[in-house]
Amino acid sequence: MTTNLTGRIALVTGGNAGIGYAISSKLAQAGAKVAINYLSKREAAEQAVQAIRGEGGEAECFQADVTSVEQIQSLIGRVEGAFGGTVDILINNAGHMIKRIPNAEMTEEGYEQIMNVNLKSTVFMCKAVLPGMIAKQRGKIVNMASLAAHNGGGPGASVYAASKAAVIAYSKGLAKEAASHGINVNVLSPGFIGQTAFHSTFTSEDARKATVAGIPLGREGVPEDIANTALFLASSLSDYLTGETIEINGGMFMR
Repeated sequence: MTTNLTGRIALVTGGNAGIGYAISSKLAQAGAKVAINYLSKREAAEQAVQAIRGEGGEAECFQADVTSVEQIQSLIGRVEGAFGGTVDILINNAGHMIKRIPNAEMTEEGYEQIMNVNLKSTVFMCKAVLPGMIAKQRGKIVNMASLAAHNGGGPGASVYAASKAAVIAYSKGLAKEAASHGINVNVLSPGFIGQTAFHSTFTSEDARKATVAGIPLGREGVPEDIANTALFLASSLSDYLTGETIEINGGMFMR
C-alpha cells in the first residue's frame, strides 16, 4: 500500500485556496492529475495551478457553481475531457456558512443557500462521479464536515451545523451503497483551522485566542493538517476504511 497517486485523476471542489488548495497541492505532489474547481476567483485558481506546476505537479482549473446540477454535469465532462479519463478521487471541499444568522432571523433564502452549498453540492458531485468509479470498480470520495456538526457551532450557525451533520449521515449511506463497487467514502471533520477565509470572516481575534487556549495540542490547525489526512483517504492506505468521519481538531472534540 502506498500514497503514490500516479495516473489518478483527482477533483477538488473549492480547490483554489485555503484547505482546498492545500489538498490539491498534496495530491499533486503524490502524482495525481488535479482538477481544481473554483466559483469566482479565477486569478487565485490560476495561481494555484501555476504553483502546483512549478513544483512538478499536473493541474488544471475549472469554473463551476457546484450548487447547480447542470454546472456539475458540465464540470465533470470538462474534467474528463481535459485529463482523458474519469475521476478517481473526489474531494468535496466546497462549502460555506454564508453568514451568521440567528434562528429567529433565518429566512427561506438563507436556509437554502446554506444547505445547497454544503449538502446539495456534496450529494450531486458524488452522483456525477459514481458512474465512472463504478465502471472501474474503484474510487475514493472524501466529503467535508465540521466540528460544528457535533456541537451545533457558534452563534448563528445552527443551519450550517445541521448541513454538515447531514453530510456525515449522507456519507455513511453512500459508503454502504458504494462499497460493493470498490469505492471508499469517508469524511473529514476539521476543528479550528487557521489560515483560511472562514475564520478571517467569521471569527474575531479574541474568539480565536480563546479557542486556541482550549485546544489540548496547544495550537490552531493549519490547512496542511487537513491535506495530510485527505492524502491518506485518497490513497490505498485507506482501502479498508469507509463510512468513517475523521476528526482533525487538536483534541478539542474527542469521540
